[in-house]
Amino acid sequence: MTIQEILNGLELYDGTFPRKALKEAIAKQEQITPALLKIIEHVTQNIEELQENYMAHIYALYLLAQFREERAYPLIVDFFSIPGEITLDLTGDVVTEYLGRILASVSGGDTGLMTSLVENEEANEYVRAAALDGLVILMVWGEKSREEVMAYLQSLFRGKIARKYSALWNSLVAVSTRLYPEEVYEDIKRAYEDGLVAPFFIGLEDVERALARGKKQVLRSLEEYRHYEPIKDTISEMEWWACFK
Repeated sequence: MTIQEILNGLELYDGTFPRKALKEAIAKQEQITPALLKIIEHVTQNIEELQENYMAHIYALYLLAQFREERAYPLIVDFFSIPGEITLDLTGDVVTEYLGRILASVSGGDTGLMTSLVENEEANEYVRAAALDGLVILMVWGEKSREEVMAYLQSLFRGKIARKYSALWNSLVAVSTRLYPEEVYEDIKRAYEDGLVAPFFIGLEDVERALARGKKQVLRSLEEYRHYEPIKDTISEMEWWACFK
């Protein structure tokens, strides 16, 4: 398949999984990467005009993550910085389930754009939560230390983000708990007292249970957390999705 034929095969959703086009895209990584980058730019610049069944950007996100393509990092952050619900509408469950892994994969270990997204009050709250996940994922992959990440999380608790209920606060408590929350336990208690966190999402008792388990055991469990695994194969990541026949 030519590059254009691959792109044609990935452009629109028709209910079937484009396995052949994806295999060809992976085999032609160097040749197709510039086109995948242009796809992300295109959706950002034409977000209101995309066809309802347009899907090229979803494949591009996964392929660029698999390729560990650092040039995609600012482009992806620009796209997901668009305010409102539209990026969620155009990507389905990608934001809540996979965006953290995608951002970590293309970041080259740089957290700057992810932290800017976390702190961007105009960005969607679920996007900001996913960017927070990306920081933790870099720690799990050994590209950042726990101390660096916990220091940043503590700065969020102590004034870097608005103290109002949101999915970001839920995520902040959840990721702090996964990293062993000893440094921020008092901050977490205040967040519950101020009504910033949904107890049904994660309760204070869950935080205290993690503390009781001990640091070594809590951190060891991160290694088995699939949500933090690298994206190594776009096909195996996507082929089981319910939208494909």
